[in-house]
Amino acid sequence: MHDKHLKEESNQDILISLMEMYGDMVLRVAFTYVKERQLAEDLSQEIFLKCYKSLDTFQNGSTYKTWLYRITVNYCKDYVRSRYFRHVFPQSLIKKESGLVEDSVVSGILKKEENAVLFNRVLNLSVKLREVIILYYYEELSISEIANVLSVKSSTVKTRLYRARESLRKYIEGGDVIEK
Repeated sequence: MHDKHLKEESNQDILISLMEMYGDMVLRVAFTYVKERQLAEDLSQEIFLKCYKSLDTFQNGSTYKTWLYRITVNYCKDYVRSRYFRHVFPQSLIKKESGLVEDSVVSGILKKEENAVLFNRVLNLSVKLREVIILYYYEELSISEIANVLSVKSSTVKTRLYRARESLRKYIEGGDVIEK
């Protein structure tokens, strides 16, 4: 089922279709922000609830997929920035407690990925660099689609992609990952 078929359905039917078509994508993207499976699943449910409440205001200027990406990215960014997340899940605690679990979570959620080690390095990039890598390479969005989802210029996406690739290249060559 494609976006054009959804326009003739009720909001509840649309939500069910969106969850079936894009549920894995929303979960993958949420995981890249919070780096913890259960939390990513919880956020995914909240994101789809938000989508359901916003279906009547959906503009046909974009596809449901692009709309869902935008909602997911914005919702996850807001969550990560929230005082609650920083207080309850400090980064050092996440890395310490989920280190062993993270590998199995990454393998489970992103089992199609050939290089889990590199993906873990991607997860260590700053949010601005990480999100463009995830959306470009893992979600296969174009630069203009990423710019639309993140509400930035295409040149900004290109710059962030370049910085992220340079950071990963330096890591592969034995250096540290750039965080900014």
